[in-house]
Amino acid sequence: MSLTDSAPLDIAKAASSAARKLALLPAQARNDTLTAIHDALSASKSDILAANARDLAAASTAAEQGKLSQSVLNRLDLGRPGKWEDMLKGILDVRGLKDPVGETTLRTKLDDGLELQRVTCPIGVLLIIFEARPEVIANISSLAIKSGNAAILKGGKESTESFRAISTVISTALSHTSVPNGALQLVTTRDEISHLLALDSHIDLVIPRGSNELVRSVQHQTRIPVLGHADGLCSIYLAADADPALAERVLLDAKTGYPAACNSVETLLVHTTALSTTLPGIAAALIAKGVSLRCDATSNAVLTRSLPPFSAVLLQDAVEADYDTEFLDLTLAIKTIPDVPDALELAIAHINAHSSRHTDAILTQNAADAAAFQAGVDSAAVFWNTSTRMADGMRFGFGTEVGISTNKFHARGPVGLEGLMIYKYLINGTGQVPADYYAGEGGKSFKHETLPL
Repeated sequence: MSLTDSAPLDIAKAASSAARKLALLPAQARNDTLTAIHDALSASKSDILAANARDLAAASTAAEQGKLSQSVLNRLDLGRPGKWEDMLKGILDVRGLKDPVGETTLRTKLDDGLELQRVTCPIGVLLIIFEARPEVIANISSLAIKSGNAAILKGGKESTESFRAISTVISTALSHTSVPNGALQLVTTRDEISHLLALDSHIDLVIPRGSNELVRSVQHQTRIPVLGHADGLCSIYLAADADPALAERVLLDAKTGYPAACNSVETLLVHTTALSTTLPGIAAALIAKGVSLRCDATSNAVLTRSLPPFSAVLLQDAVEADYDTEFLDLTLAIKTIPDVPDALELAIAHINAHSSRHTDAILTQNAADAAAFQAGVDSAAVFWNTSTRMADGMRFGFGTEVGISTNKFHARGPVGLEGLMIYKYLINGTGQVPADYYAGEGGKSFKHETLPL
C-alpha cells in the first residue's frame, strides 16, 4: 500500500496495471500476503492505537463544538472492545476462504470440440471512499488482495492519523510480498476524489462507506457503478405472538448494541395485541438503557398506562418523519399495526414504503408468517427472530466486508469476496465458425449440452 499524492490519472493507471498483475498471482501468494499484513498490524498495535487516540482527541473536540456527529465519533474508535481483534480476525478469516478467482461456474458443450465455460475473475479497480472507520483499510485490503482486485482508498479527515499509521504498516508488509505496491493506494488529498470519480475508463467500481450525504454525493458525481447504501433505516415487526423474552433480548441488541451502526434498528412496528402484552417490558428495558421512544398515539397511550410514571414521562410523540429517519443514536420510533386480518401485509407495506432496503426483521412464533414476511419485504437482508445487527460480513462467514449493498445488481447485502468478483466467458474450439450452423440442408445444429463442473 502506498500513501500517494500523485495525479488522479496516474493513481488510476497504476492501480489498473497492478490489478492485472494481482489477478494472475497464485492463491498461495495472495494468502501469504494476507498473513504478512496480519502479522505486521498485530506487531504495530500500540503505534496504531496511539495514532487512533490522536484522531479521537481531535474528533471529540469537534463533536463538542458541534462540527462532528456522535455517530461518526463512535465509528472512529478503533480501541472499542473487540474492534481491533475483529479487524485482525477478519484478515485471517478471509485468508481461509476458498480462492474465488478462476472458478468455473458453467460448462456447456456447444458441439463436438466446442465448449463454453463461464469463469470467475476480479472486477478490476475499486475506489473506496469512507468516513471514520479506520478498520476499513484492513478490511478492504484483505478482500481486495484475496479477490485479485486493486483498491484506491480515501479516508475522511477525522481518521487521518489512524489510516496513515495503518497504511504505513501495510505498505511495509507488501514490500516483502509478490503483490505490487500499486495494488493498494491511499489517497491523501480530498481534491483528487472528484477527478478519480471521472475516470470510468480506469476505475471499475466505487464503494462509498459513510453518511447519506457522502453516498449521494458520490452517486451524483460519477458514471462508474456505485455499490453501497445511502441509509440504514432498519425496522423490526413485533407480532402478536412474539416470545417476550426473545423479543426483549433481540430488540435490546438491535438498538443498543451499536446504535451508530447502519444495521441498528430505527423503527419498531408493534401489533396491537402486543402493545399491552409484550411491549411494556421491552419499553422499560430500552428506557433503562437510555433509549428515547418516539411513539404514535396508540402505543403512547398504552405505554403511559403500563409503565411506571418515572418511565412514562420520558415517552415522546412521534411525527411521521420519524419513520423515515436513520437516528444512529439511542432513539427508536414506534408505530402500531392494527389488529386486522391483513396486519402482516400492513407491516410489510410500511417497511417497503419507508425502509432503505437494508435489513428488516420479524419477531414471531409463526413460521408461515415469518416466511411470508421474508418473501414480501424487499430488502437486502430479512430476518426471523434475530437482531438486524446480524447483517454483517464477518457474521455471515465472509471474513469481513467492503460494505453493505442495497443495490439490485450483482451484489446485495453484506459484500464479501463474491461481491468483488465478476466473470468471463471462454470458448475452446477446433476451428468452428458461426457460418457452420444454420437450418437447412448441410447446416449443423448446436448441441447445448450441460456439462458437469
